[in-house]
Amino acid sequence: MSTLRDNWRVIFLVVAILLSTFALFSPTIGGQTPIGEDNSATNLQFGLQLDGGTRIRAPLVGVTAEDVEFEGDSDRVVERQVAAQLDGADAADVIARVGPESNTVEVTIENATTDDLAAALDAAGYAHGEVREGVTETTRAETVRVLQSKINEAGLSGGTVQQVTTATGEHFILVEVPNRDQSDVVDLVGERGTVQIDIYYPTSQNGTRVYETREAVLTQADFTSIGTAQESQVGSGAFVPVSVRDEPAQEFQTAVVETGLAQNGGTQCTYMEDGRQNTTEGCLLLVVNGEVVNAFGMSDGLADTMRAGEWAGAPSFQLQTRNTSEAQEIAINLRAGALPAKLDLSGEDSGTSSYISPSQGESFKFNSLITGIIAVLAVAGVVFIRYGKPQVALPMIVTGLSEVYVLLGFAAAIGYPLDLSVIAGFIAVIGTGVDDLIIIADEVMAEGTVKSRKVFQSRFRRAFWVIGAAAATTIIAMSPLAVLSLGDLQGFAIFTILGVIVGVLVTRPAYGDILRILLTEDR
Repeated sequence: MSTLRDNWRVIFLVVAILLSTFALFSPTIGGQTPIGEDNSATNLQFGLQLDGGTRIRAPLVGVTAEDVEFEGDSDRVVERQVAAQLDGADAADVIARVGPESNTVEVTIENATTDDLAAALDAAGYAHGEVREGVTETTRAETVRVLQSKINEAGLSGGTVQQVTTATGEHFILVEVPNRDQSDVVDLVGERGTVQIDIYYPTSQNGTRVYETREAVLTQADFTSIGTAQESQVGSGAFVPVSVRDEPAQEFQTAVVETGLAQNGGTQCTYMEDGRQNTTEGCLLLVVNGEVVNAFGMSDGLADTMRAGEWAGAPSFQLQTRNTSEAQEIAINLRAGALPAKLDLSGEDSGTSSYISPSQGESFKFNSLITGIIAVLAVAGVVFIRYGKPQVALPMIVTGLSEVYVLLGFAAAIGYPLDLSVIAGFIAVIGTGVDDLIIIADEVMAEGTVKSRKVFQSRFRRAFWVIGAAAATTIIAMSPLAVLSLGDLQGFAIFTILGVIVGVLVTRPAYGDILRILLTEDR
């Protein structure tokens, strides 16, 4: 029992190594793919720099007016009023928010200028303050959430989305998706992902047959219980089964009856056929990202339930598409929601996208491994030259490497993707860790070999105070990089800080106990 109490720091290190081994190799950690099925021997996840993939860095399209006076109108009314004053915009392109300090209005259509927004607010009768380029922090955060949801729904494993801010205060959205072609990722995140149902129907005006469109009778917010995309069992095409919330279901049912789609016998839609738009019966238009992707009529049975007012009691139907890929895209957009603003991928405002091939990623991975091995061998050589005592040098090397091993286990446990910046952090941890272990060895052996346990503990405590002060300095210096969204620097800072913490709490004390066991007589 006394031995366990005296050497608890070494035991703590062994437990940390065992836990890291479990995190690295257990197929049950974090819902990972079973080891071997993804050609990986561990649970480690790699970023696109080491696995290949696509990176997109782009600002959001939009301009914002601050300190807008809503004059008692709701945000929805403000959005409609401002949109009516802008060419090519609808209410979905305007975001009005009541803020704790000031109200804001954002316009998220491409090519909109600050002058356009200022003129629209003036024409709508809303006083305002500064009008600037860019969108609000709330819009950026919502964009990150929606994009991450779209990536997850699309099954793009390991994909990440985050905000990054430059030193000059510019804001960008950074999307990284390992093992995916650039075109696939751009197609997924490049559009806002809006989905709505319009009604296209004939009516009479001054005795002449004309067609009108009642827009957005159902929008993304109105759908619930969204099913998976399925191929049609009858004929070609596919569909997405959906349910509609109670209140919009009643409004949709009323609109269908009022526009004549629920006529006896239903309607036959020929909207998508060339030259038949002005001769068709009423249609439901499926509009994705502002474009009609499909149009369909209404069956006799569904029309009957609409006229009888029964459909709203169990509001569900199928969104028909022309093929399975369209159905999958719609299902993803419905589940993730629409982006409040588009990514500016034009490149004119520093928007960039890049692709790293898997072979190049493997090359980076191999080079990173070689760099790590060289760093370890270099440290080992210096330590042996400095001390010439295996009982001092070998524990130092093993303890330093165990620190990196524990960090790898932590990364595997939380599913943090490793990239070149994190590898650089590991190399920095090796360097700073061995520095601290050398401080311990030098202090303990400053006056020759120490044989008394009491003297050893006194010298070790002096060395540990120096190490603790250095660790605190490193943590303070790295904290801004870890907190701020500065891209690759964030991963470097996070794992450097974690390495320092693991060193101070686990590996440095364990190394001290190992030296005490090896160097003192009254252990």
